[in-house]
Amino acid sequence: MTAGQRSAAAAMAVLLLTGVAGCGSGGPGPGPSATPSASPVPTGLPSPTDRSPHGVLLSAQLAMSGARRAEFAYRLGGEQATGMLFWAPKTVLKVKYPDTAEQLIVLDTTAYRGGDQGTAERTGGRHWEKYTVPGGQREIPYAGLVDRLNPMVALTAAIAADGPQLVGEEELGEVTVQHYRVKLGADRYVAAQTQLTATRQQALQGALAAAGVRQLTLDLWLNDKDQLVQLRRSGDGGPDDTVTYKGLGGALSVQAPAESDTVDAGRSLPPLAS
Repeated sequence: MTAGQRSAAAAMAVLLLTGVAGCGSGGPGPGPSATPSASPVPTGLPSPTDRSPHGVLLSAQLAMSGARRAEFAYRLGGEQATGMLFWAPKTVLKVKYPDTAEQLIVLDTTAYRGGDQGTAERTGGRHWEKYTVPGGQREIPYAGLVDRLNPMVALTAAIAADGPQLVGEEELGEVTVQHYRVKLGADRYVAAQTQLTATRQQALQGALAAAGVRQLTLDLWLNDKDQLVQLRRSGDGGPDDTVTYKGLGGALSVQAPAESDTVDAGRSLPPLAS
């Protein structure tokens, strides 16, 4: 794509975002009482002519803010899974794990685990266990996982970093992409996430500190629409995460399990499959 074409694409992203601001998600999500997603809204529109690395990352933030949802495949440390994520206007997550029928569904402040025969045997016939964050707090269950998968979290940090670099043009599958890289300290990575609640920022800070991470590297691969199609997050002794995104902005849908097949767990959230 020429510089002129990429500039036109960025300008079109601005128009599209303005046009879809009042539209629905394209698929059923949690009920109307759900709280807003913890995804940042870009504070300033990028210039269509600014194709510096920082300008392109601003354009990517805008493009992903407009997409609002995607299918994903991830490798987080040694764990792999696939699923769907809605990062706006509400938080919705569905994760399918390999080699097991168990699934995880998060609909805003409620989580469901199960969907497999093992859960039905444990609960006396119902396939899903339902969890909410204790104490009446309107916090998102498994928020740490959501924040590791949310492309807006990574892009918010990337924009806050100094000296983003264009690594070059690469082939990702059958798609030509632009590879960008930024480096920043763990404290700055967390401080950039002003869209997160204080509880989530503290949890993020604690997870990085527990892993001994002081410096993070973000590798971001963008398509010709400046959409993030692959993310790698690595640190000195800490996480080595790779997330790929597809179906950006598509007609995706995640439904809550039937109430008749659900039992309230009545206990704290179980650990993730990893």
